Amino acid sequence: MGRETPPPTNDNTDTVRELALREARTPSSQSVHISRGLRLDCGAMLPELVMAYEQYGELNEERTNAILVCQALTGDQYAASQHPVTGKPGWWLTMIGPGKALDTDRYCVICPNVLGSCLGSTGPLSINPDTGRAYGLDLPVITIRDMVNGQKLMIEELGIDTLFAVVGGSMGGMQVLQWAASYPEHVFAAVPIATGARHSPQNIAFHEVGRQAIMADPNWSGGNYADQGLVPSKGLGVARMAAHITYLSEEGLQRKFGRNLQDKEEVGFTFGTDFQIESYLQYQGMAFVDRFDANSYLYVTRAMDYFDLASDYDGVLGKAFMGTKTRFCLVSFSSDWLFPTEESRSVVHALNAAGAGVSFVEVQTDKGHDSFLLDMPEMFETVDGFLQSAARARGI
Repeated sequence: MGRETPPPTNDNTDTVRELALREARTPSSQSVHISRGLRLDCGAMLPELVMAYEQYGELNEERTNAILVCQALTGDQYAASQHPVTGKPGWWLTMIGPGKALDTDRYCVICPNVLGSCLGSTGPLSINPDTGRAYGLDLPVITIRDMVNGQKLMIEELGIDTLFAVVGGSMGGMQVLQWAASYPEHVFAAVPIATGARHSPQNIAFHEVGRQAIMADPNWSGGNYADQGLVPSKGLGVARMAAHITYLSEEGLQRKFGRNLQDKEEVGFTFGTDFQIESYLQYQGMAFVDRFDANSYLYVTRAMDYFDLASDYDGVLGKAFMGTKTRFCLVSFSSDWLFPTEESRSVVHALNAAGAGVSFVEVQTDKGHDSFLLDMPEMFETVDGFLQSAARARGI
């Protein structure tokens, strides 16, 4: 989320896009090919799928120390390693590594790319085996449960029966909750961060703005832009700008930007860039276009919108966790208006009703939803302490 690395210039944009397309189809990370296929929530069958992932640390002999890290909306498997397209460091380097909360000297941390995304797991840019062309919108709609079911097939291929922990923030937290509900016997501990058990109408609304921006871009071409060598960059950039606002907070924006002007002393009385916040959002939009696929953005936002864990249990969230032996640790952030603390508390109440072991911490900060990606010592200490306690119980 920082501005340390400038976006690619026009001179190398084509090269970056070629690299992004190559990574979507032949990832430089590890991957597993699952030939037995996957039945999706929509009823369609994926006849085969690829799950791309990165691994940090080693599995112990008993294969009991695996932590699955679930990516957020526009994340990827490169949580603690260099992104192959942008060259930027991993998005969760603050959490993953020797001596860190997800200690790779002790745990085997595995981070998959979700189904529907664009860094090597099966997604819209993947080749449809039935046509020999990119799936585009022929890829069936993917849900959070589909993502988790794909991850379950992946860890089976890796010879892992039970995950020591499943950890993730935002959309990653949705996957954590789905894991705990779908496969409680295969999850020893769960850490959902800055998330909720369903997507709110407000969040669905912001996603719809982004999707409409993408589909209104002439280069989107009905979703077939990849075969035509086009990129709906304007629509995708606007989608990212709208979404990025929700990752911040009013307090944080005031502190960081206020009404400061961008490289000028007075407003220009035009529709050009006057304010620093405008320049910042434009940068975020441009940088995003080079590392993410427009159709994938449609798929993963739709997956979040459809997520409503209680709906599978007669609208009673506690039923999703009834009888579970998984131990939980939830973390929220006081200035997060995308997933406010009340949503984490409702999950805690449901877990209490189900008799589950659960701890909960609200971190005080003005940095908004993206706090889970930032240097947050209280979050690190909470997760580290919880995992160390769980590891002792697990005998790791």
